[in-house]
Amino acid sequence: MTAVETAPAAGRRRGSRAELSDRSRAERRLGLILSAPAVLVMLIVTAYPLVNALYLSLFRYRITAPDDREFVGLANYRTALTDSLFWQDVLTTFLITFVTVAVELVIGFALAMVMHRALVARRTVRTAILLPYGIVTVISAFAWRYAFDLQSGFVNSWFGLGDYAWFAGRWSSLFVIVLSEIWKTTPFVSLLLLAGLAQVPRDLGEAATVDGATAWQRVRRVVIPNMKAAILVAVLFRTLDAWRIFDNVFVMTSGQNQTETLSFLTYRQTITRTAIGLGDAVGVLLFLSVVLIAVVFIRGFRVDLSQVKGEK
Repeated sequence: MTAVETAPAAGRRRGSRAELSDRSRAERRLGLILSAPAVLVMLIVTAYPLVNALYLSLFRYRITAPDDREFVGLANYRTALTDSLFWQDVLTTFLITFVTVAVELVIGFALAMVMHRALVARRTVRTAILLPYGIVTVISAFAWRYAFDLQSGFVNSWFGLGDYAWFAGRWSSLFVIVLSEIWKTTPFVSLLLLAGLAQVPRDLGEAATVDGATAWQRVRRVVIPNMKAAILVAVLFRTLDAWRIFDNVFVMTSGQNQTETLSFLTYRQTITRTAIGLGDAVGVLLFLSVVLIAVVFIRGFRVDLSQVKGEK
């Protein structure tokens, strides 16, 4: 009797799973159909410049002499990889990326905690914190440049630094570039970490409090382990973005005083020196380095974007 009664129940459960699975597949298929045109356009827009750059990087080609084009194979890549200037720019790019991402992660986590725990004027607090991220990067770079300028800046007068020329040396110039980058993009990191904080179960925090854990212990043992995916995604996105830094360097120093990055080197070779082949080779190397960073993060740290959205 019991077996007879439970059989239809099991059948209904299997039927509901099948129905749910069919509906899920139908929704996924519909999503692919709706997004296909946009994805196709994006692929065309991004794939053509990449393939064209890869093609031109195999030639000795200057835009000032369009008819004088010579196939040189991988010679442009060999020239870039054996040039000490290229590796100096790699080091500069790495320093900027490492410092900015590390500082932004710490400050962004603190801001995310403030936004998450704000009880009064929560929307106002979040808007104020996220405001710098809404400013165009070039405008932000010009503001920081004028603030630290020897003639028109106010930083020296505020802090009693006299006639200190911030953009006259390598490290002082990099300090301003890094500072401006941190101010501009820390809100983006805090926004990603805020999404991670929303996924931390409150029950765990309350249980830790009952057990006598301090605030720092709750953060270290409860909060951070449960938002590890959000932290890794924030670090990944910011690392890829910082590795391609260009605007701040272009506006503040134009690559002088050994502040040139890989993106600026690509610009200088292609636009300033009109060496299209060599510039595209550097650009392809920059693209490959970005892909390598993404692969290392995703495979090495097992970044799962679904956990950030709260999916199981």
